[in-house]
Amino acid sequence: MQAKTIVAQFIADIQAQRTDEAKTLLVTEGFEYVGPNMRFLSPDDMLTYHFGMLAIQKDLILRQLSADGEHVFAILDYRTNFEPIGDVRLAVWFRVRGDKIQTIETFYNAAVVENMLGGNLPSVG
Repeated sequence: MQAKTIVAQFIADIQAQRTDEAKTLLVTEGFEYVGPNMRFLSPDDMLTYHFGMLAIQKDLILRQLSADGEHVFAILDYRTNFEPIGDVRLAVWFRVRGDKIQTIETFYNAAVVENMLGGNLPSVG
């Protein structure tokens, strides 16, 4: 499967709130997620955090998906039901090795999310 297809399926699984299916697309060893104010080295930890936000997720809109070899770039609108956050635009850089996503780096305005969580964001120590 091509990298772009793998990432498209991962995004579709996140949008449809299919945790188990999304997890199968991530490597188990050597995984890394980096966001503006958090970092996870475990797919389980990253998915637990993100799926913990499902209560506020109204929709996830894929605006653009581009690939250059193992690098896949997505532009997304994360729409929420939580007024203090509103809608968040995301730029996400995925690196796919073989048929699994190895790294995810997310870019967004983290100040709104950080303020909502009172500065208590998860990180790897």
